[in-house]
Amino acid sequence: MVKMNAKQLRSSQLSDVSHQTRKKNEIYIILDNVLDTYNIGSIFRLADATAAKKVYLCGNTEIPPNPRIKKASINTTEIVDWSYKESAIDAINDIRLTINDIQIIAIEQSAKSIPYDKFEYKMPIALVVGHESVGVSKEVLRICDAIVEIPMFGVNISLNVMVSLGIVLYEVIAKT
Repeated sequence: MVKMNAKQLRSSQLSDVSHQTRKKNEIYIILDNVLDTYNIGSIFRLADATAAKKVYLCGNTEIPPNPRIKKASINTTEIVDWSYKESAIDAINDIRLTINDIQIIAIEQSAKSIPYDKFEYKMPIALVVGHESVGVSKEVLRICDAIVEIPMFGVNISLNVMVSLGIVLYEVIAKT
């Protein structure tokens, strides 16, 4: 596998990279109305870094091509498989129809959530993250198999959506 730094990724057409043949993890990422284009681009970088199989951009989430997504993603939008769905519910329903025994896990603060490091993850898995201010929608939370949350010990009540996803993604990889 060819590994490229940020400068190479920005300047490359990626035609010579064998990204289609590399082994991918059975990880799916669902963005439920994530609005910040820099978060979206960073999530593409994270999806590439963890060899996630696919990213679903849902609802009001901006889609490529977008110059801010492109800049933050350093062109990984061209090598990470993605699709747009009208809603995260549509994405979850499609995934459940096509992938047997998939865990659908929301990363969100909730009375029903458990600490992210105490959950028993298994692949295939789909991780759902939500809007930067209001989080994952209640409708989506209702159809997820579980909700995990990252404990907060300071005065701030939450982390950036991409940071939260990154923490949980690497926990999934470590435990599966």
